Amino acid sequence: MLGSTHGTLTTDSRRARVIACGEQPGPAVHGRPGDVDDLDVSGRPLYAAVPDLDRFFRPESVAVVGASDAEGRPNTGVTRQLVDWAERVGARLHPVHPTRESVFGLPCFPSVAELPEQVDLAVLLVADPLPVIEELAETKVRFAVVFASGFAETGEEGALAQQRLAAAVARSGRSGSGLRLLGPNTNLNAFERFRDDLSGPSIALITQSGHQGRPVFALQELGIRLSHWAPTGNEADLETADFLSYFAERPEVGAIACYVEGLKDGRSFLLAADRAARRGVPVVAVKVGRTETGARTAASHTGKLTGADEVVDAAMRQYGVIRVDGLDELQDTAALLARARPPQADGVVVYSISGGTGAHAADLATAAGLRLPPLSPAKQAELHQWIPEYLNVANPVDNGGHPVGDWRGRKIIDAILDDPAVGVLICPITGPFPPLSDRLVQDLVDAAERTDKLVCVVWGSPVGTEQAYRDVLLGSSRVATFRTLAGCITAVRAHLDHHRFVSDYHSPFDQAPRTPSPSFRKAQLLMRPGQQLSEHAAKQLLRAYGIRVPREQLVTSAAAAVRAAGLVGYPVVMKASGGQIAHKTELGLVKIGLTSASQVRDAYRELTDIARYEGVDLDGVLVCQMVERGVEMVVGVTHDDLFGPTVTVGLGGVLVEVLHDVAVRVPPFGEDQARAMLAELRGRAILDGVRGRPPSDLDALVEVVLRVQRMALELGDDLAELDINPLVVLPWGQGAVALDALAVCR
Repeated sequence: MLGSTHGTLTTDSRRARVIACGEQPGPAVHGRPGDVDDLDVSGRPLYAAVPDLDRFFRPESVAVVGASDAEGRPNTGVTRQLVDWAERVGARLHPVHPTRESVFGLPCFPSVAELPEQVDLAVLLVADPLPVIEELAETKVRFAVVFASGFAETGEEGALAQQRLAAAVARSGRSGSGLRLLGPNTNLNAFERFRDDLSGPSIALITQSGHQGRPVFALQELGIRLSHWAPTGNEADLETADFLSYFAERPEVGAIACYVEGLKDGRSFLLAADRAARRGVPVVAVKVGRTETGARTAASHTGKLTGADEVVDAAMRQYGVIRVDGLDELQDTAALLARARPPQADGVVVYSISGGTGAHAADLATAAGLRLPPLSPAKQAELHQWIPEYLNVANPVDNGGHPVGDWRGRKIIDAILDDPAVGVLICPITGPFPPLSDRLVQDLVDAAERTDKLVCVVWGSPVGTEQAYRDVLLGSSRVATFRTLAGCITAVRAHLDHHRFVSDYHSPFDQAPRTPSPSFRKAQLLMRPGQQLSEHAAKQLLRAYGIRVPREQLVTSAAAAVRAAGLVGYPVVMKASGGQIAHKTELGLVKIGLTSASQVRDAYRELTDIARYEGVDLDGVLVCQMVERGVEMVVGVTHDDLFGPTVTVGLGGVLVEVLHDVAVRVPPFGEDQARAMLAELRGRAILDGVRGRPPSDLDALVEVVLRVQRMALELGDDLAELDINPLVVLPWGQGAVALDALAVCR
């Protein structure tokens, strides 16, 4: 781990567009976003409010309701810890208990109303907190902590009890007292003993499960400073997003580490993550619920929605939240991001005393997406002054072992770090081998002191008691020390990715539409609450937002079909059109490649006969232009329980359910994210042209994605689902055409 005494840390397109439909963006907000009343087109806030939590973490006065000093009582140990904590932070503590005159020598009061002063924080050690919450609101207490369990984590009855608790807190806000509540089902983690002898940027910790934060809290023993711990519990009021916004504004916080079981509100979380991204504060999160079992367990623990995991993953990536899978990765990554200086280059060099170790480390690093550039011929020649010619020094660099034991070791390290293409040096030491390992460690520490580049050491010994590790490596404020190679590589990649992300970050909320577009007003006339639109009506909805559809006409007779085919132009496609038809092809309600009037007449009769037999109500038959050449894609809108409307793009056609090659984003987002969605697709190369096929019109595809997200933002909950499949992306310069569409209104 890094020590404790130092350290602070698009491409052009043919058409200019902002969100879609040619709308101009609202005014950009620079620096710290401020006006929480700034709303988007659907009336939602565009910037996260930052709660004033100073008096929560550093109160001047504290009340402990249910305080006890009786031996053997559970509340006694909690009260004792709170008394010690209040003394450390300089707060006046007032025990509250209806039958005691004193607790631990402090005067005890029968109720909060009889306290000698207004208190900042009340800690409730009672089984039923609701009556006390109402009393706290009346006496204008600013913060309350509820430890009691038995709420939303226990099921429906507990959820109702939690709703009553939240309602009481909300009433206090309307009455002007503004009580804020942490919990219920939380613990004492906020009142832990934080080391005050450590300096440098800190880690602020947010956990819904207190025990899951213990490994991160223990980083203090390795010299990593922690400044705050927010154990959010069931989040009846204060939630992860509140603490995320607050910590992002704290000057001492270098990184925020989170253990999240479920999110109370997806939008609030993204607004808070946006604030952290604007400030350049890295957020590292373990978010459980990747599997059905994990999601079910998390819900039973906290009573939260875990969310569709692919949406959660995409949303976090969209706002720069670094998602890791375990607590080891959370420790390593948060510690590195809190302390390391911004990288000067993204080139990584692996340096080892063993060819096998170096090759293994290089393989893992490359597989993780790190860039290991070969060192220049001149640099290799320089290294061969001290390393035998038969050893590889291109990258990874293998010194053969012996040079680390004398003056050559430091020369090698300095030469590597002096290469301008190198930003990170990773040195795996698989085990102690004194005195060579001791000399190597000291050389690495000394070299790190003279450079702003990141020096990482993987100390592979399972013992961890060696002086080279405990005193030299952990005593260094400049070397990042890890116990596993996997932890090191994960952290280094996160470090490089984070700084790339924040250097290019433009908040999508700055560009989110504030007022409805003319397209929205047209679309409103087409919506049918509670109904699925016919294909014809769904395509009218697309037209309203400027999305191209084929030439087509809706007809109600065979003769009209023939006339329409002549106007559209042969060959044509004919489809049954009705409000309840989801899969026309499976029912035989699509006829393609019709080239004559007789084929059109026969197709009309066959389509209407099938519809009559299947009991399908039609509003007519569509006679459509046939589009034959292009890549079939799918673009759609669905509603996520946590984040609301989400936009999906992927490979389309009849195999969309089989391939499931899709990317997801949560609106609002800009062109950069739309292009990033395409880059995530496994079949992305198809769009570039394969086996002699021309490259597809990517600009047109991106434009459709942006127009669809504008539709999702403006229609909001009124549009339950939209599925454009297939969207045929034509060769470069020819656009994209929505051949079919399904839309469901709420």
